[in-house]
Order: sequence, then structure tokens, then C-alpha cells
Amino acid sequence: MRSSLHSRFPSIPKSPTGIKGLDEITFGGLPKGRPTLICGNAGCGKTLLAIEFLVHGALDFKEPGIFMTFEETAADLTDNVASLGVDLNALIKRKLIKIDHVRVERSEIEETGEYNLEGLFVRLNYAIDTLGAKRVVLDTIESLFSGLSNATILRAELRRLFHWLKEKGVTAIITGERGSNTLTRQGLEEYVSDCVILLDHRIVEQISTRRLRVVKYRGSLHGTNEYPFLIDDTGITVLPITSLGLTHPAPTGRISSGIPQLDAMLGGRGYFKGSSVLISGTAGTGKSSLACYFAAAHAKARKRCLYFAFEESQEQILRNMHSINLQLKPWVKKGLIIFDACRPSLMGLEQHLVRIYKVVEEFKPDAVIIDPISNLVSSGTGREVQSMLTRLIDFLKMKQITTLYTILTTSGAPVDDTEVGVSSLVDTWLLIQDLQHAEHRRRKLFIIKSRGMGHSDQVKDLLISNAGIQITDREVKTETH
Repeated sequence: MRSSLHSRFPSIPKSPTGIKGLDEITFGGLPKGRPTLICGNAGCGKTLLAIEFLVHGALDFKEPGIFMTFEETAADLTDNVASLGVDLNALIKRKLIKIDHVRVERSEIEETGEYNLEGLFVRLNYAIDTLGAKRVVLDTIESLFSGLSNATILRAELRRLFHWLKEKGVTAIITGERGSNTLTRQGLEEYVSDCVILLDHRIVEQISTRRLRVVKYRGSLHGTNEYPFLIDDTGITVLPITSLGLTHPAPTGRISSGIPQLDAMLGGRGYFKGSSVLISGTAGTGKSSLACYFAAAHAKARKRCLYFAFEESQEQILRNMHSINLQLKPWVKKGLIIFDACRPSLMGLEQHLVRIYKVVEEFKPDAVIIDPISNLVSSGTGREVQSMLTRLIDFLKMKQITTLYTILTTSGAPVDDTEVGVSSLVDTWLLIQDLQHAEHRRRKLFIIKSRGMGHSDQVKDLLISNAGIQITDREVKTETH
């Protein structure tokens, strides 16, 4: 919806940042030839975002850049970003980036009423002209004015700095510390900037979460929500998905569930490709077993499957499936099934979302399994989990990736109830119930819904034994699991 609106109306020229997700949120990047303010508390990622803006500009868009720092030395800055795989020294030698450390000594600042930034302008102008720079970063604005307490002079010089950068025609990023009741300590920078981006690093119940929000953007539409972002060994990744429009494709091709009897219940051909499948049931009903058969079916078709496990390790899953006559290790060795196992409490919900997004983008699977999504409840409230899963389901559908989710339900809970309330979002919903029958237990499987296809309304016996999985109309005497 927003992209269609954006295409109908003219927008100001943009300088792409090259940061995954951020250019999507801003519909193309930062305002070209204008200043942008990046603000937030200490440690939220302001300097890193500014560095990436320069590095991508130099390497990807042939726009050299100047990084003027008032805090860290060039050596410290180079060492800090080296852990992210960025070799600033190499870019400096190639004259693609210049780092200029400006020491601002309080004793050198005389508040005589004639304090100004002429010296800074001369120095910055020389660096821009020498390098042919198109991008400039000033990090941070507070350090530049740390010795100045006269509010009138400070505000005048701030305005002059922003206007000078605009007249120079460079795309600039100015970083600033967040104030107590304002976006910045001075409370003025956000008004004279053409674009303001707020970074936030919060800790909720001992779990770290990073968020990004475009507060304003003159002359351009932009995403207005809070977006999760991740800082890892590759830099910054922003996940722009809050709620994608209902514009995802609806393929008509089918993919086997891995179990012939279940395929027969699904119109004889299995799940729709690119659809979302939910398998719910109480503990021990066989949800993970059905998920693994689905993964094996993709591997046999030479399709890649990405398995996110939130309860068991890869080796534990391989061992358990071996006991029901399903050999997954050969497919793992061939790289057709990849397991990504971690505890939900390792990170916050938004970080899980960003991590899944990144792994999917890197591996480019045909199918994804998330087992179980109910474990994510430990990283947030039910409503937060539902919001996160809504975004995840939309993202995977847009990628036309067939996705299978398992969810642990509470014994005695209503059939139409799931712990995180996502049953209405999926295309196919399978329910497994564990019933006591005479002196032994029986698993019952039935299809609650499967959109767009004829499907069985029968309740079947689900038998799991050392011979594998069977779905039948009658009980079969065998050693069960």
C-alpha cells in the first residue's frame, strides 16, 4: 500500500544507505544533499550506522566520504569496526574514506559572544574538496559543543552548521545523544534536520531489544513504525516488516507432507507450495515427527529445508527420528536440511525475527520449519508473540516459502484455541489429540481447515512406531512411540 502511494507522488532525491531494511523503510535512503540526524542513547548503534553509511557509499555507490569524529581517535574507530569485517585502513589508502579526529578542548573555547565554527568549516571544506566527498558524518554533536553553555550562541551555531552542510550539497549524518525529554540534548537538532532517525536499545526482563524509528522525513513518505534491528558480525540489519499488505502470491503447485496417507487427506497431493501449515497438539503427540517427515520430503525432491528448533539440538532430533525409521543425517550432510537450534530465551522476540529473516535470506530455503512456536512465549507476552508471528508468516509467504509451524497446546484447551492465537493466519491446520482408549493411548489426527483445497473431514489414527508413521482409519497392533 505504501509503496503504491510512493510511486504515485514525486519524492526528493535519495542517497541509499546500503543497510539492509533501512532503504526499504525510507523508500530509497537518506535525503540526498541534506543533513540527517541519528539520535539515541549510548550504545544504541549510532556510530556503527554512520560508518556503514560511509562504507556502502564508497564501495557500492562510488561516493567517497568524510568521517569527522569528536570523540574516538581514527585508530580506535578503525579497531572497533574491524570486528565487523570492515577494513577502514584499506578504504583510507584507496582515498575512498577519510577519518578526521578533531579534539575539542574546553579550555580553547572562549564564550566571548564571537564563538563560531569557522575553523571547523574550513577544515571540513578542505577535506571534502580534497577527497571529492559526497557523504559526511559528524560524530557526535554534543562533543563539538561540550564547552559551550551559552544557549543563544549554541542554537545559532547549530543552525549555521546544518545550513552550511546543505549548501555544500553533501549527504550528511550527524549523531546525537538523546535528551531526557527531547530527542537530543539540545532539543534543536531534530527541528533543523531534514530527516531524523531514532535508535533505541532497551532491556525488558533481562532481554535486549533494539528498535529503529524514522521520526520525520521532509519531502518523502516513510515507514512510521518501530522496526527491530540487529547488530552482529556483519553489521546492522533492519527488519522493515510490521505488517506487509495482503499482496503475497498464491501458488497452485503442491508439495508432499512426506506421509502418503496425509497427502490423501489433503486432496491427494499434499500442501500448497508457499502456504503456511500449523500442527498443534499436546506434548508427545508427534508434532515434531510430522515436521521431520515434511523436511525429508523436501530433501528427497532436492529442495532445501531450514529447520528452526527451539527445544532440541540437531543431534537429538536426528537420533529421535532414527528411532522411527526416518534417516535425516544423509540430507543434513548434503546440505538439503539445515538445523538452527537455540533457546528462545537467548534473545528477544524481535531479535529472533531479525535472525530468522537473515538466515532465510542467506540460505534461501524452499521450506521452513519452526518447532515449536509456543516456546517463544518465554520471550514475550502472547500478544507480542502473535504480532511477531504475523510478520514472520507474511514475510515467508511473500518469499513463497512453504512453512510448517508446530505449537504445543494445553491439555483440555478448546479445539479452536491456540496459545499464541495464530490459527486464523495459517492456510492449513492439523490437530493431533492424545486420547486414552482402554488400557493404552491413541493419537487422533484431523484437519481443522485447509484453504483452497478439498480435504478429508475424518478423524484418523496416527500411529508412530519403529516402522515409521502411519495414518489409518483403524488401530494397528504395533510397537508405538
